[in-house]
Amino acid sequence: MSKPYTLNELLIINAAREIHDHEVAVLGIGLPMVAGALAKSLYAPQATLMMESGLVDFKPLVPPQHIADAHCCQGFSYATDLFTAFTMTYAGYVDVCFLGVAQVDKYGNLNTTVIGDYYHPQKRLPGSGGAADFISYAKRTVLTMRGGEFVNKLDYLTSPGYLDGGDSRDKSGLFPVGSGPSLLITPKGLFKFDPKTKEMYLAQIHPGVTVADAKKDVPWDLKVAPDVSVTQPPNDREIDFIRRFAPGESVGSKIRSEVALSHLLKPGFLQPLSENGLTVAEDKSSSSIRVVGETSC
Repeated sequence: MSKPYTLNELLIINAAREIHDHEVAVLGIGLPMVAGALAKSLYAPQATLMMESGLVDFKPLVPPQHIADAHCCQGFSYATDLFTAFTMTYAGYVDVCFLGVAQVDKYGNLNTTVIGDYYHPQKRLPGSGGAADFISYAKRTVLTMRGGEFVNKLDYLTSPGYLDGGDSRDKSGLFPVGSGPSLLITPKGLFKFDPKTKEMYLAQIHPGVTVADAKKDVPWDLKVAPDVSVTQPPNDREIDFIRRFAPGESVGSKIRSEVALSHLLKPGFLQPLSENGLTVAEDKSSSSIRVVGETSC
């Protein structure tokens, strides 16, 4: 029996299992990068990892701070630019990419732009970035959703999945035939897409989760695979790798922020700032701090 693991670790490990030897995988910051490093180390040493900024076939050392962070790796085969990295995707060289989800519908169409009305939003989101390009032209796309939601209708279509279902994506003539989302990983389980209808269905549930738990989050009548199974629990090697490579990703951003804030607010921790005429103010409504004042040069 393996050691206890966190939900974030479970999601990372399930994502890592989607990378195979001799595949080219485009990785973003956060969960996808940790998944790629894990896969390269334990499952797929012959996989080629790539950042959208143009670092190709890199060997992860630490989690990057941004998509062009060359200091995060022990080395790479070559470096190109953003334009060429995207051109490689358009040309069909990318086997798998990973995208985070804010809203997703039954056909794998994504919203990462805005919640609510576009002109009077409840919340602004990061937008597309490279997501629309990668889901359009990568051979397959793995979706991850930690805090997002299933919806019948997106508030905004950012990235195209299977459009209206069936063969509508292929018939549009805009995308490589056979491309599109292949898997959605959530805290409840793994969701796949029917080969004919392209409608999402529940393929696996995580340990401790029931089918009813998974269906409760979905507003439509979610179909369930006849042979629905339980995902394989993480093993000690997988857990240990994540905690060594990216301990912050084990617990998630909320706990990371809370821990950082608790350290910053310890008596004496920010004394060097106050000695330089700065005041630290805690914003309890947003669990953040503000540094007020100026230093003389």
